[in-house]
Amino acid sequence: MAIIKKSRKQQHASAGVRWGGFSLLLLNLEEYYSEQHRANHILHKGSHHERKIRGSLKICSKSAIFEPDAISQPIIKIPLRDCIKTGKHRENGANRHFTKAKSGSISLIFSQVYFIKEHNVVAPYKIERGKMEYVFELDVSEKVEDVVETLLQLHRASCIDKLDDQTAMITAILQSRLARTSFDKNRFQNISEKLHMECKAEMVTPLVTNAGHVCITDTNLYFQPLNGYPKPVVQITLQDVRRIYKRRHALMPLGLEVFCREDDLCSDIYLKFYEPQDRDDLYFYIATYLEHHVAGHTAESYMLQWQRGLLSNYQYLLHLNNLADRSCNDLSQYPVFPWIIHDYSSSELDMSNPGNFRDLSKPVGALNKERLERLLTRYQEMPEPKFMYGSHYSSPGYYMLCLQNERFDNADRMFNSIAETWKNSLDGATDFKELIPEFYGDDVSFLVNSLKLDLGKRQGQMVDDVELPPWASSPEDFLQKSKDALESNYVSEHLHEWIDLIFGYKQKGSGAVGAHNVFHPLTYEGGVDLNSIQDPDEKVAMLTQILEFGQTPKQLFVTPHPRRITPKFKSLSQTSSYNASMADSPVSPGEESFEDLTEESKTLAWNNITKLQLHEHYKIHKEAVTGITVSRNGSSVFTTSQDSTLKMFSKESKMLQRSISFSNMASSSCLLLPGDATVITSSWDNNVYFYSTAFGRWQDTLMGHDDAVGKICWHDNRLYSASWDSTVKVWSGVPAEMPGTKRHHFDLLAELEHDVSVETISLNPASTLLVSGTKEGTVNIWDLTTATLMHQIPCHSGIVCDTAFSPDSHHVLSTEADGCLNVIDVQTGMLISSMTSDEPQRCLVWDGNSILSGSQSGELLVWNLLGAKISERTQGHTCAVTCIWMNEQCSSIISQEGKTDKLFLEIAVLSAFSSPEY
Repeated sequence: MAIIKKSRKQQHASAGVRWGGFSLLLLNLEEYYSEQHRANHILHKGSHHERKIRGSLKICSKSAIFEPDAISQPIIKIPLRDCIKTGKHRENGANRHFTKAKSGSISLIFSQVYFIKEHNVVAPYKIERGKMEYVFELDVSEKVEDVVETLLQLHRASCIDKLDDQTAMITAILQSRLARTSFDKNRFQNISEKLHMECKAEMVTPLVTNAGHVCITDTNLYFQPLNGYPKPVVQITLQDVRRIYKRRHALMPLGLEVFCREDDLCSDIYLKFYEPQDRDDLYFYIATYLEHHVAGHTAESYMLQWQRGLLSNYQYLLHLNNLADRSCNDLSQYPVFPWIIHDYSSSELDMSNPGNFRDLSKPVGALNKERLERLLTRYQEMPEPKFMYGSHYSSPGYYMLCLQNERFDNADRMFNSIAETWKNSLDGATDFKELIPEFYGDDVSFLVNSLKLDLGKRQGQMVDDVELPPWASSPEDFLQKSKDALESNYVSEHLHEWIDLIFGYKQKGSGAVGAHNVFHPLTYEGGVDLNSIQDPDEKVAMLTQILEFGQTPKQLFVTPHPRRITPKFKSLSQTSSYNASMADSPVSPGEESFEDLTEESKTLAWNNITKLQLHEHYKIHKEAVTGITVSRNGSSVFTTSQDSTLKMFSKESKMLQRSISFSNMASSSCLLLPGDATVITSSWDNNVYFYSTAFGRWQDTLMGHDDAVGKICWHDNRLYSASWDSTVKVWSGVPAEMPGTKRHHFDLLAELEHDVSVETISLNPASTLLVSGTKEGTVNIWDLTTATLMHQIPCHSGIVCDTAFSPDSHHVLSTEADGCLNVIDVQTGMLISSMTSDEPQRCLVWDGNSILSGSQSGELLVWNLLGAKISERTQGHTCAVTCIWMNEQCSSIISQEGKTDKLFLEIAVLSAFSSPEY
């Protein structure tokens, strides 16, 4: 059945056109529709039976087409190659090739003609052969000479046997027409619009292109087709644009696609330019406009939204297809979606049974073990370049119902049964196709023969509507169940495996070989350099082969794609392989839920994080503050500073209660042990100091490093210390309820070695993972259960200032003095988001979706991570914010300012509510 999707604007433009009317799909492949003229088709010219049929004469690059106004009359298509004579029609009936007689009529003498859509019925063309003459009388007689000249030129081109020369001549004729015309500025929506650029281009739709002029102003994008079809001007308001993509068209960097809705399958316009520079210039103008109006998105930013549940599986796949050069307007690069369901024979579809789902970790060609063994045997015996599959999972032939030689394809080759199509994909020797988005959409037209086309017989039965599986009661029910399957828990837990195959690291190279996912070299981007082929015919043949065979999407990921974060209480549909992978992962299932925030105060606080209010500020230290911790009841604030002191400030009395100095060198961080009886501070003198708050005195010193200790953490009687000596050390501690006079005893449990000095560390909530940031900008993720390095990510250009795990332990956030905030996926080590401010960000806290960071200028910035933008700025200080502390309920925040040129440091107390809560 036909799967030719129209965009909303195409549907709107054709809403008032009868079904039996002219369509660009009536043209041959790569044929242009040049111009049209109102005219009469004169039958039996000069006889008593003469009559006129009113309509339009269309001049195309390979044919002349007459569309009658009356839908009962057939559309007439005359191939120019079959024309014998073309010229003006003389009143006495005599015809000459170049007659000078005054006439408003054109005569075509030809040997073959096609009749299309007679009585408004879509059916194979009717063909009439033999020498005959048709006369067309134009409404504007002055145009006859130009039309005749154009027809003669196109006739000469169509008679050239060599395809490359024929194409070159037709292109020259088209370019000549474009050069003689320009965009009609009277078509501007507003006379005050400022013109930015104008150039020649073609509007691309499935199977056909339409030449014309592109114009962009400060408010609108315009395309004016030469032929005025489907309307005189296509206009898109820049304010409506949401996404733009550069496209490869016929393997050349000439395409540009514009979307005005975020989740549309089809774009509002697809343009193909004649020069890459024109494409790039237009892209620049639109992209510059969007920078100030629309948040930009990358594959990584979409991935983060998908992981966090803000994008459905369908939406995410749609965005990945768009980013990978897939377009509904280009059938050689149509969007690709996976087969999901495995069972097409049962009367009921049980989505709680994993056996009813396709294995998403394997390409279609590897799903059948016996077939795979045969393919591997052939692959191993094949000379280089080797490939496993001789056909592609994404080919234009899968997507459309075309008239082949003016007739429908053989009924046995048509898409007529879901179950049989799936069986062929599993068992067929040359069938490895995946699906397209329509299988998970709302439009059932590709499943229903609504026009009652005569598609022939198959095994004695007429081919009609697509045969559905027993578990689908109707086409609508089939699509709904398919959508439910795509969004099911099983697919959500395994979709990343399929993405690895189609868009990721298993698409090519050793990853593809190991996954049995190797296709013909011509299907991959860069598989052949067409510019290096000198022979024109060979180049055309190679391009045709590539476009018809199918193309592999552009590779988006080169490392394993992270899995989706699924709810804590998973359905029974998850498979043993998933459970096994979770068992091997340091991220425990109990941490799986970012959605499981049951504490309303946290949710409410982060929802109101943009409404921060400054309540109090205090001057305490002489030099920059390096650490902050607060007692559990919120009454006491402990701070460390480069002035070497640990200070205890009472929020209740608003007075400084204690000031302790353990060394003459800077203190770098501090923390309170459970029970609030002991404060631990780290120092640049290589030591860690313990101070009893109950007894008001020094307790102990841990001399554990060979250089300054920059950061310490504590969890479950274990101390973690990061040092400039390039190590992070893990120490066993003592019970938190120790008497104030008891000396500490520490045993070294592990030493995490780095190449350079370690500036900061953080623990995940369960203390199974540790992230460290180094002097040279590397972020390291460690598995503390085995004391092994999981990932080393060089994602910053300088010192990493701060790091933090998301509450669910799936992501790490890091910041550096260059103002860059990076989000890293813990499972794969992939950098999935990067945001930049215009100044350094020194410290941060976050909830996995929103970020609060302290900047060099003293501002507190609130970042919308999923929207990749700064959503609020609060001026909390006059100099750099060096520390941020947030209470457990996420309702109160304390930030600290380091003023190295002043004799004090300010502490600001802020709240996400109207009053601070401690």
